[in-house]
Amino acid sequence: MEATKPKETKPAGSTRPTEWSQQFVNAMAHLYRGELGRIMVWRQRLDATTTWAIGSTTTIIGLCFTAKEAPHILFLVNMVMIWILLWIEARRYRFYDAFRARVRMIEAHFYVPLLKPDTPMLEGDWRDLLCEDLLIPSYKISALEAVGRRLKRNYIWLYGVILVAWVEKIFLHAEPKIASWAAFYRQLEYGAMPGWIIILFVTGFYAFLIGLLAYTLKQGSEEVRRPGHHQKRWKI
Repeated sequence: MEATKPKETKPAGSTRPTEWSQQFVNAMAHLYRGELGRIMVWRQRLDATTTWAIGSTTTIIGLCFTAKEAPHILFLVNMVMIWILLWIEARRYRFYDAFRARVRMIEAHFYVPLLKPDTPMLEGDWRDLLCEDLLIPSYKISALEAVGRRLKRNYIWLYGVILVAWVEKIFLHAEPKIASWAAFYRQLEYGAMPGWIIILFVTGFYAFLIGLLAYTLKQGSEEVRRPGHHQKRWKI
């Protein structure tokens, strides 16, 4: 008795698990594992950049608080350093997000029908989109949105710590002790650099960060949706 041959895969639009060939299932499983491994590598690179930012910040804070002669201007240098690292991490995040989008597409349009074949699915042209992205990879978010996401997730807290440490440094090693706004303004001066330039830089920089954070929150884009009514079903 001859073994029955698996049915050939039909074009995208009405494909269901019963119509998928074994070769197609195997290929998609290998593709999924490969893409998952790729995003894990980029996830590690993101964590490495964040570690560099935390390490440089803690080093400068420790130096400025232990050495009285260390100028408070080092915290402004720290702000610029963290911004450079933020841009590097945002670039890495765009790569991570591009490959993560492929993984999510495979999970939604391949594994969900396998797990629950009777579920109505709007499959659309996901195969065409996936093939186009494999041939010509593209970013899924803009550079500004990537910076905003990483700022919202990690770096806004670092910038908050830097700001508090900068103000604390000025008060801690001030001679004479600061008792008025005029005295605080005088302590901001560094060499030939007047205090108003430093105030303008810090206020302008943090105003820009707040504006970028507000833009990101308005976009409402997240990797994972916030917990909803289905959260109670996931008590593991």
